Amino acid sequence: KKKKKHSEDSMKKKGIALFLSLAMLLTLFVGCANSKDSEKKLQKVTLNEVAHSIFYAPMYIAIEKDYFKDAGIDLELITGFGADKTMTAVLSNEADIGFMGPETTVYTYNEGANDKIVNFAQLTQRAGNFLVAREEMPDFRWEDLKGRKVLGGRSGGMPQMVFEYVLKQQGINPKKDLTIDKSIDFGSTAAAFSGGNGDFSVEFEPGATNLEKEGSGYVVASLGVDSGYVPYTAFSAKESYIKKHPDLIQSFTNALQKGMTYVNNHSAAEIAKVIAPQFKDTDEATIAMIVERYQKQDTWKDDLVFTKDSYELLLDILEEAGVLTDRPPYKDFITTTYAKEAR
Repeated sequence: KKKKKHSEDSMKKKGIALFLSLAMLLTLFVGCANSKDSEKKLQKVTLNEVAHSIFYAPMYIAIEKDYFKDAGIDLELITGFGADKTMTAVLSNEADIGFMGPETTVYTYNEGANDKIVNFAQLTQRAGNFLVAREEMPDFRWEDLKGRKVLGGRSGGMPQMVFEYVLKQQGINPKKDLTIDKSIDFGSTAAAFSGGNGDFSVEFEPGATNLEKEGSGYVVASLGVDSGYVPYTAFSAKESYIKKHPDLIQSFTNALQKGMTYVNNHSAAEIAKVIAPQFKDTDEATIAMIVERYQKQDTWKDDLVFTKDSYELLLDILEEAGVLTDRPPYKDFITTTYAKEAR
């Protein structure tokens, strides 16, 4: 009887072991299947950004925290190095979505594009560039630029137009009171300034801070502070693409909103730690310093809604710069549907 009982117990144990093994195999199979299904669900989206800058921290948070992946998006990020190049990528279908100054979409609209480029999410509400001088100027005033040479931005580009807008607000004539060099390629002005070109330079980060660190320049003014709230950068796509992929645009906007919420609820050090992989040539402490500078000037919105007031201010800046041929209707140029629904 003992042998029989032992045999039965042994059979039961083997049966349980077999059941557990089968269960584990089934779990592993289902897990792999779910993983493959998850990968299949990821939809490829090519995003062309105007520049790669800490100024756009909310977007990089969304990338590094996998908010885009969680939204079902396999994001390919390409840097265009200029709004004109980013717009060309969108128009030629090399990019699905463009991230740039919305002034470029106004130009495209006024040029009569058959397939309108529509803005669906605004990221920054301040200019992200700074005026750098060759020496410390604690008592700097904008009139100090009179008679001096400044390395500016591309003619017709948002950085240059905001700079000129600030000058005019300060009673300075951009064409007569100073010399603005607009010939240097975007991203090369810091090197040119460090090499001795110009008395001042209008710089994005990390260019401005790097010039300070190497002792070649000093930030004396923020264009973001002195220009006020400006719709500096936005996400846009062809109207046909948005109509064809409304769910994708919503998912994309949701991921951005999560990045924006994170930035507005975390310290500069925490943000720097997350986005550090995006800026391998800049140490984490410097990234945190730059993020804090942007936080202090209220760079990032709470939401992604591109308001009509912001739009009208944008047109005013373009008009004052003499590059606006017509004022396109707000409803034709911007949609707030996705930003308002973002969660």
